[in-house]
Amino acid sequence: MSVTVASPLATDPDPSASNPEQLLALAWATCLNSTAQVIVAGERRTAVRVEVELHTAEPGPGYEFHVDAFMSVEGVDEAEAQRVLDAAHARCPVSKLLREAATVRVHTELYAAG
Repeated sequence: MSVTVASPLATDPDPSASNPEQLLALAWATCLNSTAQVIVAGERRTAVRVEVELHTAEPGPGYEFHVDAFMSVEGVDEAEAQRVLDAAHARCPVSKLLREAATVRVHTELYAAG
């Protein structure tokens, strides 16, 4: 697999290139959603979206990612969606890498058929 990448800090980034934020979001969204599907045993549809922002590190030097994952589960109440999210977040290998970071958060949201 070959992926063209561009720095998010470039003054004129290549619009056809990916940046680290997009790749992190893609990796976590696919992993977390696949894990959620194992949790629900394929009986419900799930959806995950991940938002990644690049911020100046406090304290510096450098930068840090602020990452939010949002999971929804079709046809369940908020408590059940939270149960699925918690179970998936505990099992997903990418979540295991990220979950101790202070700038990483997970949330549930209402399922909307897309």
